[in-house]
Amino acid sequence: MSVDKLWGRKDAQRLFPEDFLWGGAVAANQLEGAYLEDGKGLSVADVLPDGVFGRIADPPEGEYLKHQAIDFYHRYEEDIALFAEMGFRTLRTSIAWSRIFPNGDETVPNEAGLAFYDRVFDELLKHNIQPLITLSHYEMPLGLVREHGGWSNRETIAHFERFARVVFERYADKVKYWLTFNEINIILHAPFIGGGIYPEKATEQVLYQAIHHQFVASALAVKACHELIPDSKIGCMIAGGPLYPLTPKPEDVLEAMRKERENFFFSDVQVRGAYPRYKLRYFEKANIQLDIAEDDLEILKHTVDFVSFSYYMSYCATVDTELIEQSRGNIMSEVKNPFLPVSEWNWTIDPQGLRYILNQLYDRYGVPLFIVENGLGALDQPDEHGYVNDDYRIDYMKDHLLEAAKAIDEGVELLGYTSWGCIDIVSNSSGEIRKRYGFIYVDRHDDLTGDFKRTKKKSFDWYKQVIATNGDYLQT
Repeated sequence: MSVDKLWGRKDAQRLFPEDFLWGGAVAANQLEGAYLEDGKGLSVADVLPDGVFGRIADPPEGEYLKHQAIDFYHRYEEDIALFAEMGFRTLRTSIAWSRIFPNGDETVPNEAGLAFYDRVFDELLKHNIQPLITLSHYEMPLGLVREHGGWSNRETIAHFERFARVVFERYADKVKYWLTFNEINIILHAPFIGGGIYPEKATEQVLYQAIHHQFVASALAVKACHELIPDSKIGCMIAGGPLYPLTPKPEDVLEAMRKERENFFFSDVQVRGAYPRYKLRYFEKANIQLDIAEDDLEILKHTVDFVSFSYYMSYCATVDTELIEQSRGNIMSEVKNPFLPVSEWNWTIDPQGLRYILNQLYDRYGVPLFIVENGLGALDQPDEHGYVNDDYRIDYMKDHLLEAAKAIDEGVELLGYTSWGCIDIVSNSSGEIRKRYGFIYVDRHDDLTGDFKRTKKKSFDWYKQVIATNGDYLQT
């Protein structure tokens, strides 16, 4: 028997499989706007005017960029038509939880919110674009934070399960790809947006109890999805970023292993269905006592179908951190790699790191993977016609996609790739729009000016060619 038959490979000469899901990724709170329209309630994102590390303004003090964002709520048909023109096979977005349950703890959903996503999903399907939907993408209803303590309260599990079941039942015929929590590991770094927990209350005991509640809620969502939409796939999602030892010193190698486990812990539980022994030992040493209900460990055995992740950069680890320049990344900060260039936002650029983490995750779990965020935030400068010549973005994406293709050639099972911020949106980390990721320029600015006009960048036609050739254009 040939190796190809053993592997189940049909297209050994292609960079990407024929059914590869090309597309883009956004989040409801970063592009929809209409933040209080049609019965929507406030979310955690609506009270962070300066991004995840800025002040919490509850109640909101005036208008912030995210309140109108890029007005996708009223312009989704125009935007989806542009995505279709690029040839998208999938669009990753999220359902704003507070559009469906404005306070989070209601028992009856908001019909206007459900109807909005019906329209969006119908429009996507009209253009043969598969929705890839995240249930919780930094959009927790603020009511659950104010009145219940966010994910630190076990009651939030039931509210989330109700939300998940409502949208599964409503969109069973329209959505076949789901994610539970966006970048679930970020709660350790940004507890308010990741878990609805105020920073001053975010002790390790509180955080890990909240994480346990999220694990149980995620597993219950997986169970419900498998029951209600048996022909669907549901995955977990982590913020990915491999950690290299800064030096070959054994101490640095062990430090890199320790810090990587902080991230892998989240996918370990959701893929393997149990707490890893290294984390149980950590809890014991740190005197962290989790309140685990009788059925929780059985519930955790409802595991995900695939692992998805964001990838923007890699990091280094060393025991000599006081001597090393720190690198602010996508919410997380680690040690800067002296051998790699950085973006305008000081984010390390490491295409080979994507290949590395793809192999890491596949070796560890043996389940399909999905790159659901990757892209370059830059200070795009449009000409007098609004056109952006963004060769730097093309180079960044080409280099990363070629490394993903190498990982596929090495045996990794990769479902798809959705470029982050495929249309310019409001930054989650900084609350600004001048850091642009999109293939489409939006005339919207940090001072709230702009007419929202959409203009194709140079990268628009480039990505269109990449998709049309199923990646072969990358070799030109």
